[in-house]
Amino acid sequence: MKNIMFIAPPAAGKGTQAELVVAKYHIPHISTGDILREISKEDSEIGNYVAETLAGGKLVKDEITYQLIEKRLKEDDCKNGFIIDGFPRNINQAIEYDNILKKLGYEVGNVISIVIDEKTLEKRITGRRICEDCNAIYNINETSSAPQQESICDICGGKLYQRNDDNLEAFQTRYKMYQEKTEPIIEHYRKQGVLKEVNGNDTIENVFRKIDKIISLSSK
Repeated sequence: MKNIMFIAPPAAGKGTQAELVVAKYHIPHISTGDILREISKEDSEIGNYVAETLAGGKLVKDEITYQLIEKRLKEDDCKNGFIIDGFPRNINQAIEYDNILKKLGYEVGNVISIVIDEKTLEKRITGRRICEDCNAIYNINETSSAPQQESICDICGGKLYQRNDDNLEAFQTRYKMYQEKTEPIIEHYRKQGVLKEVNGNDTIENVFRKIDKIISLSSK
């Protein structure tokens, strides 16, 4: 089993695909956000720093993030492969991530880029609705995932709402940041020969089928 990194723009379905991979292959899903939230609960120098930084809406220093990721990757459950999520976010972090892996004797593994056009992402973001009771997710812009009754959850009858950041302006800001900061990482791993691209415009099932094939072939 090789290590896996997903690179994808906002609303491309990266989180959903990661969950499907974890369910099939039983490898840890390592989220930098989760690591930081956990460490922020600790009564320690780093824990207090991370808690204050997150509470202020600021970014944790890269050096701290590197330390925490290296510590997590040293744990036994990572020895047979893992999914890294939310990191690296820029080219400098990608270079440091490579150094951490080399230090631990790990390969980069499969870097899977979910490629999807901006207009499709825009429709996904602006049409997303979430049930306030059971958290079921719908999309009013897509017939296959729209609720049967407007603003009512099919599952529990709860009221559907739109997240504050699920609007066109917020999406365009996030997408532009993705292009500027994250896309250079794609070229970085393309040059290493570990990048695989998957068409994200397809259904969740078909996208996973393609990802599963990449993982299966590389694990042989």
